[in-house]
Amino acid sequence: MTATRVDAEVIRRLPKAVLHDHLDGGLRPATVVELADAVGHTLPTTDPDELAAWYFEAANSGDLVRYIATFEHTLAVMQTREGLLRTAEEYVLDLAADGVVYGEVRYAPELNTNGGLMLAEVVETVQEGLAAGMVKAAAAGTPVRVGTLLCGMRMFDRVREAADLAVAFRDAGVVGFDIAGAEDGFPPADHLDAFEHLRRESVPFTIHAGEAHGLPSIHQALQVCGAQRIGHGVRLTEDIVDGKLGRLAGWVRDRRIALEMCPTSNLQTGAATSIAEHPITALKDLGFRVTLNTDNRLVSGTTMTREMSLLVDQADWTVEDLRTVTVNALKSAFIPFDERGALIEDVVLPGYEAAL
Repeated sequence: MTATRVDAEVIRRLPKAVLHDHLDGGLRPATVVELADAVGHTLPTTDPDELAAWYFEAANSGDLVRYIATFEHTLAVMQTREGLLRTAEEYVLDLAADGVVYGEVRYAPELNTNGGLMLAEVVETVQEGLAAGMVKAAAAGTPVRVGTLLCGMRMFDRVREAADLAVAFRDAGVVGFDIAGAEDGFPPADHLDAFEHLRRESVPFTIHAGEAHGLPSIHQALQVCGAQRIGHGVRLTEDIVDGKLGRLAGWVRDRRIALEMCPTSNLQTGAATSIAEHPITALKDLGFRVTLNTDNRLVSGTTMTREMSLLVDQADWTVEDLRTVTVNALKSAFIPFDERGALIEDVVLPGYEAAL
């Protein structure tokens, strides 16, 4: 293909892949309202459109801690079997409607136990909901493959339990692991035993790093803990001066370590200043394996189509750039090599050709 600008309708049709997307950050506003009423939880507003606007405005504070605090209301409606089943199924259907053909959804089971569910019950229920969504999406002619990443909350003491769950459910839809939560002050090496356990059991993992904290967090995630991918990683540019890569940046690029970049979310948390100047473009141009992601679709008021459109409109991305980050995501997905290859060759590349 020659370099091609792409309009919004073409972007909507393109096959997409997302690696970094939180289940509890992507609920439908109307679902939050209905489930909150059912469990007696008070929301800032019971109008779905106003609630969506409230989330977006609250998250635009430039403060990661406040951004995370917006999850109080989504988590409140995800404490029952019914709530988890519905949100998981709708999650898949919303991805399919956005043209996503492969997605990895992440969440922390420990945050869904306030209603009496045990950790294993949470995982079983979410997997049941995701499976139902995949069946419905396929029946509608928009198939999507969704794998699960279980998260430990880095500021609490149940990370090893979450890692044990990832091992236990690795043949039941769980494809990997992550740690989430406030990054600054909670280094990944605090949970080294969990990561060592995952490596022994051959379970891949990514680590949120290089967002609220800088290069030391990326170094520790990779060199101490052994992460196969980095969640966000926007501050890796601090190790690049006038196009010259420092040792850490060189390590990340040369070993094809995927960066799970989330432009809109990064603007909201203050990790980036604009879409036009977001590090994803510079890192892409330098040959890093960057991937494009939504992070939290409700909280950021976004979709994969919107993220792609923003980069096209404000950072001069072409359809080739969008194809590159989609293929990058599948190359670094936590599913078997043959499945990744089939999605690239049979779905993504033909889908881009057809869109043009």
